[in-house]
Amino acid sequence: MSEAITTARPYAQAAFDEAQKLNALKAWSEMLLSLTQAVNHPEVHAVITNPRVAKKQVEGLMEALLGSDASQQQHNFVRVLADNQRLDVLPEIAALFEALKSEAEKTVNVVVDSAFELSATQKDKIVSSLKMRMGREIKLVCQINKELLGGVVIRAGDKVIDGSARTRLGEMANALA
Repeated sequence: MSEAITTARPYAQAAFDEAQKLNALKAWSEMLLSLTQAVNHPEVHAVITNPRVAKKQVEGLMEALLGSDASQQQHNFVRVLADNQRLDVLPEIAALFEALKSEAEKTVNVVVDSAFELSATQKDKIVSSLKMRMGREIKLVCQINKELLGGVVIRAGDKVIDGSARTRLGEMANALA
């Protein structure tokens, strides 16, 4: 995985620089996510990683998946990935691109796992607290995880705030043991 990220980093940076220059971060983000989904499809993945398939055929497949709405720069980017046989690191390129985009937009994606559906007031409280703590705009995604029993687990980038009942019970069990 770390090798794939190392390989993907210059491509992600180049895509980000081009998207920022063109003021098209959203379009590039959507394009990379779309191509990532395509590359993760088993049949497409089998074609792009098969050494017997000619580069031009792989390039043609990716061009077709990209569609006619894509800009010339996006087509060029996909051609470079295909020529250098780097299409298999598109998921890492997309993830790194999203991190660069979030940094530029001063936003952070936050995932909240909770045992039950959060009310609008609870969501607003989490957003305002994290916004104050991190100094960034917060994009909140809520998920229900019944295994937590109660409380929430908040993930913001590499930060995790675990306020789940399950963790608290585990801590109490360790303290009593």
